[in-house]
Amino acid sequence: MKDANKPRGCTNLKLRQITRMVTRHYDRYVSETGLKNTQYALLSHVVGLGPIRPGDLARRMQMDASTLTRNLQPLVAHGWLTIGAGDDARSRLVEATDAGRAKRAEGQRAWKAAQLALNERLGVERVAALHELLDSCIERLDDYAASSGEDDAATTEAEDRSRRPRRSSGTR
Repeated sequence: MKDANKPRGCTNLKLRQITRMVTRHYDRYVSETGLKNTQYALLSHVVGLGPIRPGDLARRMQMDASTLTRNLQPLVAHGWLTIGAGDDARSRLVEATDAGRAKRAEGQRAWKAAQLALNERLGVERVAALHELLDSCIERLDDYAASSGEDDAATTEAEDRSRRPRRSSGTR
């Protein structure tokens, strides 16, 4: 007899599958504003937290610093974010512009429509239960990463990479 509570299959695969499906769902709505989901999330964090140092923003978003740097570039190019001087000569601050706050509001309306449509499709109770489960899992994984030093190792590795001199594209 099988244990009904025993996980079946690969958790990583199942999470990636549902993530791709949910991302496509939100993309259909948010893309109408000219934003990608990742851009909307980043813009929302900066509007809510900014001005903020890039390293702090990366940690809050559970994102690698180099990924954050790449994702900031198009938002800066569109004039939705600025990266200015921080408290000292070596620090920087990311801040939303007026145009960025307006774009975020536009994206938020699209996100809200996507969220309501997903709630209707899956059922509000199921979505609430999913959020509760995900929040609990995130908390447990955060606690594990902090106690095992995973976060420190990832941060140190990213900082080390950012300090290394870059090679020109023609040099090996």
